[in-house]
Amino acid sequence: MATPGAYQLDIYRGDSFRRQIMLWMDQEKTQPADLTAVVAKAEIRDKPSGLKITPMVCTITLPNKVDAALTAVASAALLISKGVWDLQLTYPSGDVVTVLAGPVVVTPDVTDSTGA
Repeated sequence: MATPGAYQLDIYRGDSFRRQIMLWMDQEKTQPADLTAVVAKAEIRDKPSGLKITPMVCTITLPNKVDAALTAVASAALLISKGVWDLQLTYPSGDVVTVLAGPVVVTPDVTDSTGA
């Protein structure tokens, strides 16, 4: 198995957060990965194998797009300044592959968005 690609998440606390991830079979990005019947899962933790801070909502659009998101309410609950995350794919065969991983940086918000 290959090492996951490195990708940092920069989140502004209290804001909605979305990232679109396109997965490819080749470096030239001409062959989309086939995500048919694949389940995507992503979590933010305080450290590897540490306390789970929040799951991210992951949605797959065929053939190769994964949308990972946090609602404004979920990002407002991020009471850490730094953490880690990864994106795992579970294939119909049962194989699990982590395709991306990296640090999470949370910037404190100024405007209280909880009452909006």
